[in-house]
Amino acid sequence: MSARQGSTARWAACIAAGLLLALLPLAAGASVVDKLTGLFILMLLAAMWGLMAGQAGLVSVGQQAFFGLGAYVALRLVDGGLPAYPALLAGALGAVGVAWVLSVFLLRLKDGEFAIATWVVAEVIRILVMLDPLVQGETGTSLIALNAVEPVLRRNIGYWFALGALAAMLLAVWWLLRSPVGTATRALGDDDEAAAALGVRVMPTRRAIYLLGAFGCALAGVAWLASAITFLPRTNFGVQWSVLMLFMVLVGGLRSMAGPLVGALLLFGLQEIVGHLGAWYLAGLGGVAAACALWLPQGLVGLWQQRQARTATERPSLPSPPTPRRTTP
Repeated sequence: MSARQGSTARWAACIAAGLLLALLPLAAGASVVDKLTGLFILMLLAAMWGLMAGQAGLVSVGQQAFFGLGAYVALRLVDGGLPAYPALLAGALGAVGVAWVLSVFLLRLKDGEFAIATWVVAEVIRILVMLDPLVQGETGTSLIALNAVEPVLRRNIGYWFALGALAAMLLAVWWLLRSPVGTATRALGDDDEAAAALGVRVMPTRRAIYLLGAFGCALAGVAWLASAITFLPRTNFGVQWSVLMLFMVLVGGLRSMAGPLVGALLLFGLQEIVGHLGAWYLAGLGGVAAACALWLPQGLVGLWQQRQARTATERPSLPSPPTPRRTTP
């Protein structure tokens, strides 16, 4: 099979899988739909953090700011009279507007300074949101407008919203990484000073990645709100979201598109199997992440790619047939 045929087959498989997933709520039960909605949200968060940290070298521990901001802006828009579902998308776009303002200051920082600053900014935003009378502090609030929607339809729409957001953002990341911006992004992730010396526009490239990552996390936040309905600042702005992003990307693989998705699947499986163990479950996640950081820095996908490359190198090549000798009469 040629490379072009293989690419066509992969696209066909992705489209078929997407159609099957889109039709799944028509046949599956409520529990399956809810669990898959949560999985799509985890995958979306992992893909965005993988883009930022794995490709551009922007290690953020404050992406929960946009997860919560998207939901908060949506709540504010609904309170102002906008219908609920358009408000969800508008809320994600509003979070991107805040991210653009923050990028002016945050992207001037590097490495640990950037990571700490993103966490501090996320905490400041959480506190400011809690001061809004609509949110009622730690009590939180609910997207009451969604209660008017029939429960099964509401659950299915939340599922389709999360699936559509995941598909759209994965396609955007795939396209971006194959564009000149993607080449510049990888150069910045390897060595930003060397990339700048070669003519890479550092700040615009970083801002594009930062805004795309913020938009994806905000979409995940509004998808969570559409599914849970309730909005609790300590939950929606909780640092646990960034911790889960780091775990999924670190375990799955930092430098590939598939790595974060594999990490999300692994985390989802662990939640379903041992999530009821509470503190032991969290300790197990920490142990797995530490083990991967020490002995498997490329993640599971990186390990599989290395083995595939080693197998291809060690595979013996077939001897070429002998060239027939020409004889003269």
